[in-house]
Amino acid sequence: MTDDTLPSVDENHIIAERREKLNTIRKQANAYPNSFRPQNTADKIHATYGNLTHDEFVEQAITVSAAGRMMLKRIMGKASFATLQDGQSKIQIYVSREKIGEDLYNTFKHFDVGDILGVAGKLFKTKTGELTIDVHSIELISKCLRPLPEKFHGLTDLEQRYRMRYLDLIMNQDSRQVFITRSKIVQSMRNSMVGEGYLEVETPMMHTIPGGATAKPFKTHHNALDMPLFLRVAPELYLKRLIVGGLQRVFEINRNFRNEGLSTRHNPEFTMIEFYESYANYTRMMELTETILRQTAVEAVGKLQFEYQGKMVDFDKPFDRLSLVDSIIKYNPEYNVSDLNNIDFLKQEIKKLTKETPKSDALGVLQLALFEENTETKLWQPTFILDYPIEVSPLARSSDINTKITERFELFVVGRELANGYSELNDPEDQSSRFKAQVAQKDAGDEEAMHYDADYVRALEYGMPHTGGCGIGIDRLVMLLTDSASIRDVILFPHMRPE
Repeated sequence: MTDDTLPSVDENHIIAERREKLNTIRKQANAYPNSFRPQNTADKIHATYGNLTHDEFVEQAITVSAAGRMMLKRIMGKASFATLQDGQSKIQIYVSREKIGEDLYNTFKHFDVGDILGVAGKLFKTKTGELTIDVHSIELISKCLRPLPEKFHGLTDLEQRYRMRYLDLIMNQDSRQVFITRSKIVQSMRNSMVGEGYLEVETPMMHTIPGGATAKPFKTHHNALDMPLFLRVAPELYLKRLIVGGLQRVFEINRNFRNEGLSTRHNPEFTMIEFYESYANYTRMMELTETILRQTAVEAVGKLQFEYQGKMVDFDKPFDRLSLVDSIIKYNPEYNVSDLNNIDFLKQEIKKLTKETPKSDALGVLQLALFEENTETKLWQPTFILDYPIEVSPLARSSDINTKITERFELFVVGRELANGYSELNDPEDQSSRFKAQVAQKDAGDEEAMHYDADYVRALEYGMPHTGGCGIGIDRLVMLLTDSASIRDVILFPHMRPE
C-alpha cells in the first residue's frame, strides 16, 4: 500500500469498532446469512408504485421486500429513516421500535452506513412525497467493516477510483452509469452484427506467432509443450482463416494485449470488435461501420449528436472521407501535393515536429508519420482517412488504380482513431512478400513488425474470396459516448502498478 491508501488513525479506530460489532453478532447468530431473497428491486418499486397517492397506498396495503447497502441513516428516537442503495436506484426505509420491537430496533441503531440489509414492509409516501418502506422485518446480510468515503466529497482520488473500482461503484453513480452504458454499447454492436447475418465466433487468445497488427506482444511460456506463446495483439488472421473455411460473415468481440505504453487512450489490454465479410471491400466496410456506430449511439445514449469534452460530435451527418495526403493538406494548408511526395521535405518537417530525424526513407512511412504529428488530432468530426501507403498496411489489398496505396481506411473521431478496415489481401504470394518485408523490419530492430506466418499463407493458398474487414475499438467508443476523458474511466479494472 502507498501512504495515500493506508488507513488513518481514525479509520483504524472505526474498523476496530466495527470488528467488535461483528464479533458480537457472531456470538449470537450467523454473521453472514444467505437465506434472504428480495422480491423487489428499488428501481422496479419506483417504476411500479411511484405514481400512487397516499390514499391508494392505504387502500392497497402493498408489501415489498428489498435488499441493499445502507448509504444514509437518521436516528430519530423511537423511529429512524435510512436509505438503501440497490444497483442504480435507492429506496428510503422507515424503521420504528413499534413495528420491529425494541430489541431489533436497538440492534438496527448499531448498524453502520455501508452495511448491507434486507427489509420487508408496506409502502407509503412521506409528507414530502418520498416513496418509503415501512419496515416490519429487517436483517443484517453483510457487515461493512471499513467506513465509506464522506458522503458529500465521495471518492475523488482518480488512482484510488481505478484501483478500488468496487468502492468507486458504491460511491459514484456516474461511474455505475458509464459501465451500464458500456454494456448497452457492446450488446447493441452484437445485435447489429447478428442482424447483418454475421456469425459470432471465438478465436485463440494465445498465439504461437503474434500477428494481425503491428504491435509489440506480451510473451509467455507453455510448460507442458516447452514452447513460447504470445498473447494476441489482434484476432485478424484467425478470423480470415474462417473466411477461407467458408464461414462468409464472422465477427468476434475480443480482448487484445499489446506490450506498449499507457496513456489516456491506451491500456495494455483492450476490447475490440472485428468483423469480416466475404465478397465485400473496404467501401462496404465503411458503410457498415457508419451504420453500426449510428445504431449503437441511438441505443446506448439515445442521440446522434452529443458532447465530448465540451465540443459537439455529430454522428447524424454522413462521415467525411479524405485520402491521407488530402487530409494533411486540408488541415495544414501550408503544404501542397508536391511537398508531400518529397522525401527530404517530409523528413525535415517531421524533425521540426518531433526533434528527431526519421529512420525510414519510405515515402508512405513518412507521410503517415507527418499525418500522425500534425493532422490526426484535428479530426474532431467523424472522418474516414483513405488510401494508406502499402508500406504501413501489410495485410491490406493494393489499389487496382495505384499499387503504391492500399484499399484501407481508418476512422477518426475527436482526434483519435476509432476504427481500422480494409479490403483484405487475398493473394498468397503478395502476402508472403509482405510478411518477408515485415521480418526484415523486425530484424532491423522494429519490435512492432510482424512475424512470418507460414500457416496463414498456406490457408490463403487454398483460396480466400475477396473480403472486407474492420475493427472498432470498443473502449474508445465507450469513452466517446460517455464523455470520458481517459480509457481508464471505461475499463472496470485498468492496469495499475502494484500498491
